[in-house]
Amino acid sequence: MATDVQVPRERLRRIEAVTDTALGHLGVEALLVELLDRVRDLLEVDTAAVLLLDPSGQYLVATAARGIEEEVRQGVRIPLGKGFAGRIAATRAPVILETVDHSNVLNPILREKGICSLLGVPLMSGGEAIGVLHVGSLTSRIFTHDETELLQLAADRVALATQARQVQVSQAAAATLQRSLLPTKLPAVPGLEFASRYAPGGGGEVGGDWYDVFDVPSGHIYVVVGDVAGRGMDAAVAMGRLRTALRAYALQTQDPADLLARLDTHVRHHERGVMATVLCAVLSPSHDELVVSSAGHPQPISTSPDAPAEVVDVPPDLPVGIDPTHPRRTRSIALPPGHALFLYTDGLVERRGLSPDVGIQRLRAALCPGPADAICGKVMFELLGADTADDDVAVLMLSRLLVDGVESPMPN
Repeated sequence: MATDVQVPRERLRRIEAVTDTALGHLGVEALLVELLDRVRDLLEVDTAAVLLLDPSGQYLVATAARGIEEEVRQGVRIPLGKGFAGRIAATRAPVILETVDHSNVLNPILREKGICSLLGVPLMSGGEAIGVLHVGSLTSRIFTHDETELLQLAADRVALATQARQVQVSQAAAATLQRSLLPTKLPAVPGLEFASRYAPGGGGEVGGDWYDVFDVPSGHIYVVVGDVAGRGMDAAVAMGRLRTALRAYALQTQDPADLLARLDTHVRHHERGVMATVLCAVLSPSHDELVVSSAGHPQPISTSPDAPAEVVDVPPDLPVGIDPTHPRRTRSIALPPGHALFLYTDGLVERRGLSPDVGIQRLRAALCPGPADAICGKVMFELLGADTADDDVAVLMLSRLLVDGVESPMPN
């Protein structure tokens, strides 16, 4: 092969341009396949493959391949530091094999396909290896320094494209998961009204905020707002599991403190490393009283037709996931006709450079008697306005209608 690499470099620049534009609509796997075709053409090789580190960081998983598609179809996994690809990822350095044999290649597919020579380079991101790009030839070949440099340049483009696409896919998946777990429709209960809002934080990456309303056979209604620490898919998945566990435990107890204690034990045993704040309110079948318990969550706000909105003094026990032996307490709240309870996550009231007390006072001022949905909209408008919150915001309002069924009008 010619040592003059100007033409291949120009072709690589075209690869980069295609990566930025024409391939933007492709998913990660399809994008990699297109890039591998260009790499094969660029270096005039027979095979090309990308292996990416799995979430554990212990295995390389075949993600895309051309000429050795069996790697992907058979789910090839290479331990970090083992074999040809594992060595590249562990050392973060290129490896050239002029002759492939049992001593230097762990993956039998490479030998069975008759590959004679291999060149591989690490996929790097932020100084860490995230995978390996390797190419192979069915004839004996001595890969040159210039070809190694070219493959590393291609690998840098592949790593950039892979990371960008994976972030997009992860964000979209997390957002879809979170939307699927939030109630699409709050229950219709005679004499009660529910309303909610959810808004993602400014970074566009969803978190673990959630709200839920459901009943149980005893006639009790559970009103829940929670916030799993963290961002992205991990937080959204943990949120889904906690929400499911809480619903299951609600069939066993009507005591919100006992419910949160059970959830805490569940988290400490099955969800190690997860921490969440949760506020759980259990409404009696007669709808005239709520029993509330807080696992480190912001205190709710109560409203009434003839008095300013007030913060409800619920004992602030520890978040779940810290110490399941810590006692949990409750607070009983009367809910006469015309009264309401407003629950929210901290993203609503916390702003950089401002005390949370300022946000609480603004929230109290925004709350007033009226239709629950209109009040939720008013709160979001007055506290968020045109700005995007730094953190996710979830709000939930429970209102008990007046005895005659007439709702208080919104103030002018």
